Parts: sequence; C-alpha cells; structure tokens
Amino acid sequence: MTRSQPTEARPRRRSAEPRSGLLGRLPNWAPVLISIAVFLLAWQLLVSFGNVSQLVLPSPLAVGEQVVVVTQQMFDGGFLAGQLWITVQEIMLGFVLAVTVGVLVGIVVGLTSFGRRGIMPLFVLLDATPKIAFAPVFIAWFGFGIASKFLMAAFMSIFPIIVSTAQGVAAVEPDELKLFQSMKASKWDIFWKLRVHRALPYLFTGLKIAVVACLTGAVAAEFIGGGIGFGEQVRVAAARIALDRVFALILYLSLLGLALFLAVAWLEKRLTFWNVRN
Repeated sequence: MTRSQPTEARPRRRSAEPRSGLLGRLPNWAPVLISIAVFLLAWQLLVSFGNVSQLVLPSPLAVGEQVVVVTQQMFDGGFLAGQLWITVQEIMLGFVLAVTVGVLVGIVVGLTSFGRRGIMPLFVLLDATPKIAFAPVFIAWFGFGIASKFLMAAFMSIFPIIVSTAQGVAAVEPDELKLFQSMKASKWDIFWKLRVHRALPYLFTGLKIAVVACLTGAVAAEFIGGGIGFGEQVRVAAARIALDRVFALILYLSLLGLALFLAVAWLEKRLTFWNVRN
C-alpha cells in the first residue's frame, strides 16, 4: 500500500492560445499594471474635470497622499500597526477555529450517507445566507472584545470548508475503492491514502474562499462592534467624512487579503502538486 497512488499525476498543460502582437509578448504582470494605470487615470480625470466633490470621491492623488500618511503612522507611532495586528490576530484565530471544526465536520458529513443527504443541504443553505447580517448577534452574545470578532470571522469562513471537505472525501471513485480493497488495505489506509488524497484539492478550494471570508468577517465585526482593530479605524475615518483615508485603509486591508490568499495558494501548490495545472 505504500507505493500505490490511485490518482494519476496530471501533466502541466501550456495554454493553447497563441501569443501574438505586442500585448502577447509582454510579461504576465504588464497587462495588470496597464489596466491599473488606465483605471487611475480615468479616476483622476473624472474628479478633475467631472465636477465631482472631493468629499464624495477623493482623487487618486489625495488617496496616495493618505497612503503615505497611513504608512508613516504604521511605522512611526505604531498605533495603526497595533490596530492592524489586532485584526490579523482575529483573522488567524477565526481561521484556525474554522479549519479545525470545519474539516472535522466535513469529514463526518462526507463519510456518512445521512450527512451527505440530510445535513449537507443545510450547510449549503447556510453558506448561501448573508452571514454578515449575524454580526450584531455575535456582538450581543460575546461582547465588544476580540472574542466576538474572531468568532464572527470563523462563522463567515467555516461553511466553505465544511462543504468542500465533505465533497472531497465523498469524491472517491468506486474503482479506486475496489483497488484498495483488493489490496487488503485497512480502513485507515483507505481514509488517509485515498480519501484525504482525493479531498485535498477540494479542501484548498474551500480554504481560499474561507480565508478571504475570514478577513471580511473580522472587519465587519470591528466595523459594527467598534472598539479596536483596522475595521474600527475605517469606521472612524468614514464618520469624519475623510474618504481619502478610508480608501487608504481599505487598500491596506486589500493587500492583507491578497497576502492571505496567496499564502493559502502557495501551500496548496506545495501539498497538492499533482493537481496544480497553472
């Protein structure tokens, strides 16, 4: 059982679309930078010549100045860095909790007929609900401290993990199962070497959705519950109608979300290398 791998390694495929013209010869990151530059230029022209109040829509230059101010406050006084660190802690605690509980529940749901037919539809339904509306409920139950924030983050992110894990462990082909049984594999070997192997790509699809949802849940709980954290700083800036600062803070949160997503994607590439195509 140690050398058999039921899942065939899939060779990496190159895109069949031919690259031609100037755009086709550019590196992959260049079109992204061009799109961003065009977007910022259109934004600046709209504010400069569109008679749009800076209170309603600050210009990219004003937002850039606030990005510099926020960056200085992040590194000079340490106040904003402390607020961001609190938000990061809420995200990490919520994500670890969601992964721990979500994977265990997903395995139980995926391995049992009642779980797949009776419980799975309920989790799919809960995943489709506007979960952010539960933020005031979590504030009322767990107070204004960090507990309500990371629990809300876990609540926002747990359902994609449960659904993807259950789908993954249930995705074993009958022929694969027969192969393991014909080789007298134990139940643990079937679970660990076949079902977990099959479930990992599904799980990482759910984790990439979940980690961004975790950030959304933590920031939403801070925004509604107040107190501490980067979401609270966004709320305070919005209350002062300082939208340029709001955009600057959102930029930092967006970069945090991108970093978390890329971290999960990097881990996926290392652990499910047989399934990575691009």
